[in-house]
Amino acid sequence: MNRLSDTQAIILAAAAQRDDRNLLPLPGSLRGGAAVKVVGALLARGLTAEIVTDSRTKADAALNRFWRNDADGRAILLRITDAGLAAIGIETEDANTAPVGARDAPTEEPAPDIRTKPKAAPMARTLREGTKQATLIAMLRAPEGATIEEIMAATGWQSHTVRGAMAGALKKKLGLEVTSEKVEGRGRVYKLPAA
Repeated sequence: MNRLSDTQAIILAAAAQRDDRNLLPLPGSLRGGAAVKVVGALLARGLTAEIVTDSRTKADAALNRFWRNDADGRAILLRITDAGLAAIGIETEDANTAPVGARDAPTEEPAPDIRTKPKAAPMARTLREGTKQATLIAMLRAPEGATIEEIMAATGWQSHTVRGAMAGALKKKLGLEVTSEKVEGRGRVYKLPAA
């Protein structure tokens, strides 16, 4: 099976931690066509499944709870499948992880009761060697830290990309604590705690 992208891995790991295994809400930066593309790839690979519910609630981007509505107006959830759990290294105890009130196909029978599973531990992410993100992290973990200009020279990024990577990828997605201080002769120096 092909490797998961960072975004796909984040989405699946978050879904695995939810009691109802719902993929939604997606990360805040993933909207519109990009969301459709990422979710479409997960659906095509069988890592997620659409689940039709009895609810007639309209899919709403602001609430980000339901994926879409079917032709009859029923809300459709996205949930991680056993294959999706396996793709991120989580073993399943049983296959019945559908949210309460959800059905695989429209029928008039009530939805089966689901067993609750313990929450999975957060996935530890391993960085690929030789990537620009790995270079950024190595520079920030050095005892002397790094300035925006030094990072720009090492990665070829522009200043706004460096700041975005620190705020988005490092702080929000990886949960790393980036600190900064003014150093005489160098300007503002950014650092990460040593690993």
